[in-house]
Amino acid sequence: MVRPLGHPDFRMLFAAVVLSVFAAGMWAVVMVYTVIDAGGDEVALSIVAAASAVGLLACAIPGGIVADRVSRRTVLRVVEAANVVAIGSVVAVSFAATVTIAHLAIVAFILGAGAGFFFPAYSAILPRILPAEQLLAANGLEGAIRPALQQAAGPAAAGMVVAAVIAPAHATVGVALAHLIALVLLFFVRSEDAVPEAESDVAPSRGVLGDLADAVRFTVRTRWLLWTLLFATVWVLVVLGPEEVLLPFLTRDRIGEDPRWFGFLLAVYGIGGVVGSLVVSARPLPRRYLSVMTLVWGASTLPFIVIGLTDVYALMMASVFVIGFGFSYGNVIWGTLLQRRVPRHMLGRVSSLDFFVSLALMPVSMALAGPLAQVVSIPTIFIVAGLVPFVLSFVVLWAARMRQDEIAHPLDR
Repeated sequence: MVRPLGHPDFRMLFAAVVLSVFAAGMWAVVMVYTVIDAGGDEVALSIVAAASAVGLLACAIPGGIVADRVSRRTVLRVVEAANVVAIGSVVAVSFAATVTIAHLAIVAFILGAGAGFFFPAYSAILPRILPAEQLLAANGLEGAIRPALQQAAGPAAAGMVVAAVIAPAHATVGVALAHLIALVLLFFVRSEDAVPEAESDVAPSRGVLGDLADAVRFTVRTRWLLWTLLFATVWVLVVLGPEEVLLPFLTRDRIGEDPRWFGFLLAVYGIGGVVGSLVVSARPLPRRYLSVMTLVWGASTLPFIVIGLTDVYALMMASVFVIGFGFSYGNVIWGTLLQRRVPRHMLGRVSSLDFFVSLALMPVSMALAGPLAQVVSIPTIFIVAGLVPFVLSFVVLWAARMRQDEIAHPLDR
């Protein structure tokens, strides 16, 4: 599982990602209290959070195109440099005056836009610095550290720092420092393509729109890719709204008003994600990789049925652990699958399409969850969220002919 860390380039890259993810976890908490300190209310916080989401969605597709046309190292370095400048501006202003909501919204947009460029470039650079048999382990490591740092360690550290400083915005010093060290580490990542490219992985550029059209055509013509993205779209629509919007209220009504009850559930969900990533990356890629990935994703939503019906906190904790485990388990296989089976010259674009499709309906799901709960019982909503992806996973296996495809394209040797 740790074999990729034997490569100096991956060590530097992974360390930079660790720091960047940790900084993102800190920023999530520091931003909230900085908005409050600036006199902002729920509307102001929504504006800042929305600015980040807009930046992310606006740059997901361009980020993939750039990752296929420009050095991936350069993209990662520019993104981290922009993060340092954006967060550094908050640090500078915080010691001279009060940070405004408009300033925070601009910074949030820059950070969101940077993420839209960062992740396609990161996904596209891995096959260029690691051999194919180590990509699963590398994706597992990244999948394990993300929930551990972004959902747990980063927010916890930020909470302690915010409590210790005079103004919440002063805590952005730690965020800026983490991004700065990540930027320095990226300069130790050497030239790409240490792993030779296959002839099919090299193609001339046909312009920005032509490159994007090529990636869309490849996605539409590749059954396993198209149907997995369709599955992910439905999954996001029916699952994220109940998970993000309704679960806090369900926990309050059935377990208690203490916010720690919900906080513990989030922590267990993150732990499940860490364990799922580590388990799948510690073993060879499953021979039936498409079937395993799809069925694990589908089965991992069944515990939503338990959450919708039970008022036993231990069962809720066990359920969110299984959900987090299955989600991350499938995601690690998916990231590895893209890097192994998508031609390298369009990996950035295909990764960005995946990123965009996975996020596009997230606001819709969250916007619908609240009003829907006014006319449909919450247990019913959670039962639907548990059953629809499970049933759809079997439809996808059949429609995409995944069993035949994985036999024809083995990745275990």
